[in-house]
Amino acid sequence: MNSYTPQTQDIMFILEDVLHASQQISEMQVFKDVDSDLLNQVLEEASKFVKNQIAPLNQIGDEQGAQLKDGVVTMPPGFKVAYESFWQSGWASLSTAEQDGGQSLPVVLDSVLYEWLSAANHGWTMAPGLLHGAYECIKNYASQELKDIYLSKVGTGEWLATMCLTEPHAGSDLGLVSTRATPFLDSQYLIRGTKIFISGGEHDLTENIIHLVLARLPDAPPGPKGLSLFLVPKYYPDSTKSKVYCERIEEKMGIHASPTCVLRFDDAKGYLIGEEGRGLNAMFVMMNAARLHVALQGVGLLDASWQKANAYARERTQMRAPKLVGEKSASADLIIEHPAIKRKLDTQRAWIDGSRVLAYQTGLYLDIAKYHPNSARCEFAKVWCSLITPVLKATCTEQGFNGASECLQVFGGHGYIREWGIEQNVRDARIAMIYEGTNEIQAIDLLMRKVLGDRGLGLSTIIDELSLSLNNSIPNQQIVLSMFEKLQEISKAAIQVNELKGGAVTLSWISGDYLRLTAIAFLSWAWSRIEATTHLNTERWGGGAKALKAWVQPEFNMRYNIIKEQFEIL
Repeated sequence: MNSYTPQTQDIMFILEDVLHASQQISEMQVFKDVDSDLLNQVLEEASKFVKNQIAPLNQIGDEQGAQLKDGVVTMPPGFKVAYESFWQSGWASLSTAEQDGGQSLPVVLDSVLYEWLSAANHGWTMAPGLLHGAYECIKNYASQELKDIYLSKVGTGEWLATMCLTEPHAGSDLGLVSTRATPFLDSQYLIRGTKIFISGGEHDLTENIIHLVLARLPDAPPGPKGLSLFLVPKYYPDSTKSKVYCERIEEKMGIHASPTCVLRFDDAKGYLIGEEGRGLNAMFVMMNAARLHVALQGVGLLDASWQKANAYARERTQMRAPKLVGEKSASADLIIEHPAIKRKLDTQRAWIDGSRVLAYQTGLYLDIAKYHPNSARCEFAKVWCSLITPVLKATCTEQGFNGASECLQVFGGHGYIREWGIEQNVRDARIAMIYEGTNEIQAIDLLMRKVLGDRGLGLSTIIDELSLSLNNSIPNQQIVLSMFEKLQEISKAAIQVNELKGGAVTLSWISGDYLRLTAIAFLSWAWSRIEATTHLNTERWGGGAKALKAWVQPEFNMRYNIIKEQFEIL
């Protein structure tokens, strides 16, 4: 019961039948050789790798965890061998450019892979989780000299990378970062300071670790604009070790297999990435890539929880379930036959599948924004990724945790003990609501920056585009159109409220409700796409559709009324 099996058929249904992914991909010359058969082939092989090599290590990783001794971190048994197989087989470099040692495949394949990896073994997946973002950061901002040394090593996964932002006094407020960078010689800098909560800050998976560190130059102004980004390797090209020390690894609620480190930079030699004082510009390339992966962690962990709970519900008998008139009743029925349990499981299924539609489309748009020959398509893709990423990060991770808890409930008392593995999912899922920008920050980012920043233009552009695929004469699609209309209404009201005295306080107060309102509307659109496909297996997907309808409108209306009431009070 403590294992996870990727379902390639379900993924291909969403990619091809719902999103027509291969058609979207074929519009980009860089992917001219990528078709549906290749997508399926890659995912079939990825499924085997995840199931056979990563999932079996989940329990021992949780029970034994990473170990620190004399400044050296040793990973749980089997982790190093699995990671070597991972990068040497090319899984770390699916979307890396060929000239950098990769396979130049669409980002959406990378998205599916990391969803599966997180579902199978969240602790192990933390190690390569930042590779794609670190690769993009170095590729876009580092000097050619640094690229020559580090780009392909990170791009292929031969060397792992970290993102060193947080300090004891500076978490979400990066403007408080006090780590110092002192100019040295030959364009080098000495980095001094302490960073905390550094995932994979020290380990034995790879020969080298590349730290990307936010620090402040001596004459830098206070606040975020004074931050610069530096590359500090664990080992330099001449094999000397840098003065970066792991002081401890945190004892955590979950992801025990991932060493969350306190790192001390003791005048460690580093190299500038990008321009002085523009470190956040370079770092956000890394963070935005990470946020989609974190959203998919929530989806993956929810799917893993659902798989466990669904299997248990189909073998455990308890009490007599309510029956339709004329149906025979046994002395005890499978708990899947009890409506309360069926509703729990179908609701999580609705979240999983709807979230996948939105997340995979975002993965497709990341490539469209870079490679599509039509400039209008590129711009639309950029708007989508900017606006939808915070929605996905917040809602998928919240549901990953809450849904895992609901799945634990299916097990009753057995879910609370370690034997069944479901309690680990709950513990592991909780962190995703916090790191890579807390969910509260995602809500503020969505409303205050993304929507108010362009006075709702981006949101309107997306809604107008999605509405073209909806038919007002079809009841379910009519509901989605109505949600879009109300979301537009609330957004326009928010623009007006922002101009009032005290408006910013009110908008921050309701930002979480606004994000949830947005998420429900887009999730409903995603399910309208699922239901519209001519190849829909109603036995497989019908329960999710029914569960979605049971809660989506009531919650949407509740959030809508909460926001309206706050606006009226102001």
